[in-house]
Amino acid sequence: MGIELGHSPQEPALYEYFDGSGRLFCVAADAVRGPQVTLDGLELVGRDPAALDGWLGDLPESVGRLAYGPRGNPGIDDLGLVLRVQATPTGLATRPVLVGREWADRCADDHEGSVPECEWVGYVWPHPSYPDFFWPPAGSKPAWAGRWSPPF
Repeated sequence: MGIELGHSPQEPALYEYFDGSGRLFCVAADAVRGPQVTLDGLELVGRDPAALDGWLGDLPESVGRLAYGPRGNPGIDDLGLVLRVQATPTGLATRPVLVGREWADRCADDHEGSVPECEWVGYVWPHPSYPDFFWPPAGSKPAWAGRWSPPF
């Protein structure tokens, strides 16, 4: 279950997800309209992923251990933070996804973590080996097709 908050229903800025008991467990900022989220003084919303790659590796150990999930998305379990990308008119831009402490373990892992499945749809974190990789791949028909769509 989820809701979208924004200036208008057509332009959500923040996506919220609730567990079966109605507790908020995940929020994701839209890369274009989302509220700014900062980490160690750096803004994370709407950034060029390449500009954040090196910076993420240089984060102090006190922030938490950086891990990359199966689709290459960076995350920090200690913070419940995963960085995703979203297609924007100017190219791919970052959109942080955050889960509560109770759900943070392996949050960057799209198979074992608790980030909602719809948040994994779309472009994966860019890498020279697959700069334009999109999941699910074109032409595939996933089991959830027709029941829900990506939030952006």
